[in-house]
Amino acid sequence: MRRREFVGLLGGAAVWPLATRAQQVTMPVVGFLNPTSSKLYDFNAAAFRRGLQDAGFVEGQNVRIEYRWGEGDYSRLPALAAELVDLKVAVIGATGDVGSARAAKAATSIIPIVFTIGADPVKVGLVASYNRPGANLTGISAITSQIGTKRVEVLYQLAPRSKVALLMNPDNPSAAMEQRDAAEATKALGQRSLVLNVASEDDFSAAFETFIREGADAIFVATDPMLLSQRDAIAAFADRQRVPAIHFERQYPLGGGLISYGTSISGMYRQAGVYCGQILKGANPAEMPVLQPTKFELVINLKTAKALGIEVSPNLLAVADEVIE
Repeated sequence: MRRREFVGLLGGAAVWPLATRAQQVTMPVVGFLNPTSSKLYDFNAAAFRRGLQDAGFVEGQNVRIEYRWGEGDYSRLPALAAELVDLKVAVIGATGDVGSARAAKAATSIIPIVFTIGADPVKVGLVASYNRPGANLTGISAITSQIGTKRVEVLYQLAPRSKVALLMNPDNPSAAMEQRDAAEATKALGQRSLVLNVASEDDFSAAFETFIREGADAIFVATDPMLLSQRDAIAAFADRQRVPAIHFERQYPLGGGLISYGTSISGMYRQAGVYCGQILKGANPAEMPVLQPTKFELVINLKTAKALGIEVSPNLLAVADEVIE
């Protein structure tokens, strides 16, 4: 081989890895923070990626995503948020609820943050206003805590009972507001309520024992990712006790639960992905309005209702967005 040809080949071989490394360096990195686990919320993480794709960013092609999962432990969120800041990500998707958003906000005042929460972001101190959030935060707020009243009413319409157990995670910053709304709604309907606090999987056995001992006959499951992770255990308990339970997310009735009423959580994650993509293109989070879902989903598992001996009224079936048979 001639020396000139050899040098040319060598030069080409040397340039290619350099170009590749340069490409990797310039690829934007998105942080994804969530208090649950990848196993539990893989469907929501997928929705977040679809949102990024809607905005023109495909993981592994022109964007990288650094995932940080709390594995059900809210106390880990500040450290995980700090890790993302140390990585100098371009934007943080603080998903799952207020805990992630607060952890990200405490970790940085510079890196843009897009949250998904179930509370009023103004009242919990995340943004200045819905229309002009200010600073480095914006996102999507379902205000699920405020539809606790409606969820109690739907459960009453489906299966009137006398004592409703409110299954709450006290570690969730939104829990107090949702508990208040649900308790007031049960009282207005002439029902009694019983609060069962469960902060981890280990607390469920004692909570279920209290449910039986106190003679509760219905379950209201609060809006919380950790509670969603225990949907199989909750559904099995409700089945054994033959009591109705209402949930906040369609994954419950899909897995055997009776009924759910709430916003599309996956839809919120997808919009968060879109917002992150827009920020990567130069949008300013301070000027991006906090979005609120306008559609609420009512999902009924008819098979579970029949097993519990509950007859679903034609009116409720008519307004259901999905009926699982």
